Amino acid sequence: MTWLRQLPNALSMARLLAAPLLIFLALFQHERVFTVVLIAALVTDILDGWIARRYRLQSPLGAMLDSSADVTTLIAAAVGIAVFHSDVWQQHFAAICLVLGGWTVECVLALLRYGRLSSFHTYASKAAGYALGFFIATLFALGFVPWMFYVSVALSLVSIAEELLLLWRLRQWQADVRGLWWVLREQSSNLQLR
Repeated sequence: MTWLRQLPNALSMARLLAAPLLIFLALFQHERVFTVVLIAALVTDILDGWIARRYRLQSPLGAMLDSSADVTTLIAAAVGIAVFHSDVWQQHFAAICLVLGGWTVECVLALLRYGRLSSFHTYASKAAGYALGFFIATLFALGFVPWMFYVSVALSLVSIAEELLLLWRLRQWQADVRGLWWVLREQSSNLQLR
């Protein structure tokens, strides 16, 4: 069972390594292969987290690898959208920039505060990630579905706002936080114990 312990991290590492390949495929107009590799990366994102939670294999290293792979996969997907679906990029430029900009601000602030990505993995960020991943996979496999786009943007913005508040509340880095409500509850109970 030693291999199972390494599987979530191996899947995250595979996603991390797939990002440069995805960017290469996009820049050289290989849309079909790009789509297959991207969907495989999105599926492994779901699998690595599920395996880690199911078999209680979560670790700080795994959380950081997963977050790093999320960052690189999102960048590669954004490049792919710009190259292969420039109409979506142009028509929804403000919403895309709002999500990417908010997400970039959160990543930079986490690096400044903790010296690493936040890796909070809140329920809101998981919901946003699933919605965004499903939208991106659908976009490349079937085409643009407006309601999926708007749901993923809304969930992403809620998740970004929550993570910014968590950055403000959590003085020390802490991976796999369920959400702001749980952090506030824990901080409140710690104050009452004093």
